[in-house]
Amino acid sequence: MVPDQEKLSSDTSIQVAQPPAPKFVEGGVRGYLTIFGAFLSLFAAFGQSIAFGSFQLWYAVNQLSSYSASDISWIGSLQLWVFFFSGSFVGRLFDAYGPTVLLASGTVILTLSLMMTSLASRYYEFILAQGILFGIGFGLMFYPSMSATATHFRKYRATAMGVAVAGSSAGGVVFPILLQRLFDEVGFGWAVRISAFVCLACGIVSTLTVSSRLPKRKPGPWIDVVSLQDANFMLFTLGSGICCLGIFIPFFYIVQYGQDNGLSQALSFDLLSVMNAGSVIGRILPALMADYIGRYNLLVPFTAISGIFCLALWMHAHSLAALMCYAVFFGFFSGAFFALQSACIAQISQIEKIGIRMGMAYSLVSFLALVGGPIGGAILNRQKGNFSGMIVFTGVTLIVGSLVTLMVKLKINRNILAKV
Repeated sequence: MVPDQEKLSSDTSIQVAQPPAPKFVEGGVRGYLTIFGAFLSLFAAFGQSIAFGSFQLWYAVNQLSSYSASDISWIGSLQLWVFFFSGSFVGRLFDAYGPTVLLASGTVILTLSLMMTSLASRYYEFILAQGILFGIGFGLMFYPSMSATATHFRKYRATAMGVAVAGSSAGGVVFPILLQRLFDEVGFGWAVRISAFVCLACGIVSTLTVSSRLPKRKPGPWIDVVSLQDANFMLFTLGSGICCLGIFIPFFYIVQYGQDNGLSQALSFDLLSVMNAGSVIGRILPALMADYIGRYNLLVPFTAISGIFCLALWMHAHSLAALMCYAVFFGFFSGAFFALQSACIAQISQIEKIGIRMGMAYSLVSFLALVGGPIGGAILNRQKGNFSGMIVFTGVTLIVGSLVTLMVKLKINRNILAKV
């Protein structure tokens, strides 16, 4: 009997030492509220940013008429660079303090930047207010929203993040129409102030609804050195960076392209809204499909196709019908790039490193995002207003970037048809 008792005691101790892991609860009320808040956060911040084409045209014929297209595009590119570069810092702060404080700070800074933009009249003032200050607020609203959303979902993570990212395209539909109408009716200053109040309202709701399921942790290093040695992570970051050289150019220049091809100002602004409307569907539908087909399986071909549409359609689009078709198709296929970036990073990262890795990736990409718009503008100036060189640059960067990302998929699983 003694040996049997010892055996029983030993078995019991083993069972106590290895309790079953707690079941991951997918979504829940907090998760769905986080998606809602993240949608509004990106509606305000990202939506305002990708509506920069409206400002590009306005500045070219008003406050900054003495500056070249490349000079003006530096405002939008600086905005993107600060946003991307802030990623690693905001990601670390998210891991340590959670989303609420960051979202509140971002809301205040973003609103302040737009108020200062409404009062600006000189080039350096637009650079400081709409370029740098807006970029800081943008980063403080974007990264906590996306990182927090990722913590609430595992099986349907791509879907959840795709719905959240669709807020940016929804904002990209609303803000160009809103600004174009208000520029004419109340003037530039009040048009920008009204858009600032819209962003403030969205930011307040976002701050109250976005939450993370992860406990706050002691602040760690600003950079995760191990991630820099991860070939998949670094290749993915490189592919994303190459894509970012070109993917924002259509959003910056489609309004000007429309006017140069004989469209009215109202119809030219509508092109940007249509492009973003296509992107709304392109951010939701591929995200829904990605959880079943594979995130990389959709990211790679959709990004490549968006580049092909630039070369095959935008290059030859001179009528309203052709431009509307291009705007819809490019918006749809490029939407997958924005929708699936964060989900693809999360897929190759441990859950507790999602925040810092997402931030690091965007920080590294920032330098290429910074020069993309000005390079496009410089090509346009060099060709004396001919858009063909800029369009080729856009299409080639998207195709090459997608091929680099394809290498990541094949490193994960060499079977081209495997779900990755």
